[in-house]
Amino acid sequence: MGKELKLKTLVEGILLGSYSFSKYKSKKDNKLASIFIDILNSKKPLETLEAELNKITTICKAVNLAKNIVNTTPEDYYPKVMSEEAKKIAKENDLDCKIYGEDYLKEKGMNVMLAVGRASRHESQLIHLTYKPKKSLGKVVLVGKGLTYDAGGLSLKSPLGMISMKCDKAGGSSVLGIMSALKSLDYPYEVHGIVGAVENMIGGDAFKPDDVLIAKNGTSIEVRNTDAEGRLVLADCLCYAQDEIKDIDYMFDMATLTGACIIALGNYTIGVMGHNNKLKNKMQKASNSSGEFIGFLPYNRYLPSLIKSGIADITNSTASKAGASITASLFLDKFVKKTNKKKWLHLDIAGPAYSESPWGYNSFGATGAGVRLILKFIEKLK
Repeated sequence: MGKELKLKTLVEGILLGSYSFSKYKSKKDNKLASIFIDILNSKKPLETLEAELNKITTICKAVNLAKNIVNTTPEDYYPKVMSEEAKKIAKENDLDCKIYGEDYLKEKGMNVMLAVGRASRHESQLIHLTYKPKKSLGKVVLVGKGLTYDAGGLSLKSPLGMISMKCDKAGGSSVLGIMSALKSLDYPYEVHGIVGAVENMIGGDAFKPDDVLIAKNGTSIEVRNTDAEGRLVLADCLCYAQDEIKDIDYMFDMATLTGACIIALGNYTIGVMGHNNKLKNKMQKASNSSGEFIGFLPYNRYLPSLIKSGIADITNSTASKAGASITASLFLDKFVKKTNKKKWLHLDIAGPAYSESPWGYNSFGATGAGVRLILKFIEKLK
């Protein structure tokens, strides 16, 4: 008799490997009608296998939900649609749901997020989902970049650079995917999912290079590149999260933030940055058993000076491309309160979030990067 394959390996291979997105095809791809796995010779009891199967299928559904969101075109999936998706997830999973529009952003001084979406015909949306178990052992906060499309703003991307920019909502999509799985997985941690859903376009009302924007925490930002917009949205969202949620134990932001992360780590690896080595080790353990790869990019005492501005507190883009993923992370660090710096990690998912060719379990397009990683991290907190 051959070695018994792990149920997780089998089910993930089937459910993730068979994923296809045929919404826009005239001929739809055939879907699996049913799956049969022989467990007669398994050493595990049936109840254990059923529980394991339910857990794995829940996680795979969450990953594929994130894929569907990312793969949907920007004409069909804009900030308001993302907020409606969040409401649906909340209703199906008994989550608290708060949705805020641009009047709220203006009232709360979230001027930076507001500026990024100003030239779009679609109103920006701040999404806040909350999962509360009966007895919570702590709080986890997830902040996702939800750029439903990124044309680069007035720092316009090249034609080739705009292709696949529907994937710029991958961080926010993965946050929604994670939130959709928590009730079924019955994790004993309160989890908050916050998404800044915005469209970055061009027009007479677009924010401009040379503008100075004031973030929610009062930090002034010199805009040198309107295509460095994701960090601007995340800045206000991080401030919102810390103002609204007390006693945070862990805080992670997820974003397709920099092409430089792909140069540094390749197409298959999530870049992880932060101050706390023990927290990084925990994330590495989650990586080892989740099937998602991570790599660490280091800070040093010389790098923060690169984001200094001559006319504001900081700049959103540096003249040098050297260490661009790290300087982007250090920009976000300016919006993490001192009490939370050891609790925070930045996850740059630019590499693995979207692929033009299949790899591993992933077909063409979105991969749901970060969903399995973060769910495994929360699971291992038990």
